Amino acid sequence: MPMLSVQPKGKQKGCAGCNRKIKDRYLLKALDKYWHEDCLKCACCDCRLGEVGSTLYTKANLILCRRDYLRLFGTTGNCAACSKLIPAFEMVMRARDNVYHLDCFACQLCNQRFCVGDKFFLKNNMILCQMDYEEGQLNGTFESQVQ
Repeated sequence: MPMLSVQPKGKQKGCAGCNRKIKDRYLLKALDKYWHEDCLKCACCDCRLGEVGSTLYTKANLILCRRDYLRLFGTTGNCAACSKLIPAFEMVMRARDNVYHLDCFACQLCNQRFCVGDKFFLKNNMILCQMDYEEGQLNGTFESQVQ
């Protein structure tokens, strides 16, 4: 949604939201229409779309912010660790084809959570920390499969 300067008084645009003339210094252009900053809102949460980013979503005659669009229409999946549903708008961790809640992305033997940059290993669809993986290697339990 580019923010545009309003044209001189003789050429004022009409707002697609309230149908009144836009006399403000700035207006928004979205969906090939012009809007007051206060009129272009998410149909679900009423957030001002000009303030939350440069993207809006439309479906079923609704204008939505990203979060509400994903909540209503996004695809969801199940966490590979806990098997519970992951809402479409939630941040996730991925390891190959597996998707995890952020809180579930931990070593499945010792429950150590991983920090950004930590090395982890995926063996037999299990996420392992380096210590548990190396211990399994020493015992001959695992073959090398580094992520």
